[in-house]
Amino acid sequence: MREEHVNELVELLQLERLEDNLFRGQSRDIGTRFVFGGQVLGQALSAAQQTVDPSREAHSLHAYFLRAGDIDAPIVYSVERARDGGTFSSRRVLAIQHGQPILNGSISFQVPEKGFEHQTAMPEVPAPEDVETMRPLPPDELAKLPVKLQRWLGIDGPFEFRLVWPRDEMHPVKRPPIQHIWFRLAAPISDSAILHRALLAYASDFHLIGTATLPHGISYLTHNVQMASLDHALWFHRPFRVDEWLLYSFDSPTAQGGRGLARGQIFDRTGRLVASTAQEGLIRLRSE
Repeated sequence: MREEHVNELVELLQLERLEDNLFRGQSRDIGTRFVFGGQVLGQALSAAQQTVDPSREAHSLHAYFLRAGDIDAPIVYSVERARDGGTFSSRRVLAIQHGQPILNGSISFQVPEKGFEHQTAMPEVPAPEDVETMRPLPPDELAKLPVKLQRWLGIDGPFEFRLVWPRDEMHPVKRPPIQHIWFRLAAPISDSAILHRALLAYASDFHLIGTATLPHGISYLTHNVQMASLDHALWFHRPFRVDEWLLYSFDSPTAQGGRGLARGQIFDRTGRLVASTAQEGLIRLRSE
């Protein structure tokens, strides 16, 4: 079943080309109320990449989520070829549904070159084989949740996650805003670096803003909490494979004004820093 979900996700990122700079993508209902933000990020990157020479590799993505996406409608991606220089190419991407923009992003590409090297060290955590897989919610607790949320929590998705410090999302307790999660695609895929980057863009939206909720004893399952991603930044540093174990290390330096900021570093299991992320999200306590 997981291999089917992997194949479905890979197909989801292969957009239909409508014009030179115009693409159309479909959505996958994974049980969320709206289109999953990572899907739009991955598809936006895929659209932009198709307008750039394949020898130029994406190194940074910056996007704003403007509106919630409709799962039942296609998404059109309009790419503006902002600049093609001797080494770098810049693209602006607008994701559109029902005539309205749902995401506005900028993506930069670079011809690979050698330069100075340094990085922070990977946190000392157990190997993925020594970390338990995520356990499903007990059936009686799952039944208390909305049907769509039951589907989100009950689906064996295309990615496998192993939390170094597990957390009960139904009964969260206050703890420092730091977490470490091993993840990988649940089935092997081709060697295409372009595909691996698009899939990492998809996966990079998992667990980020949730890190900002940790000190407050709340989660996305808390009935009176409203959460939504506002923006997303992603930097690719070094080659990687998403079908091999990667460590996603998160922290949240601040929350204020109904917003929380979270940062992430993604390492391969040898300790190489392969990508970095940052995201600000809405975290609002609604009146009862």
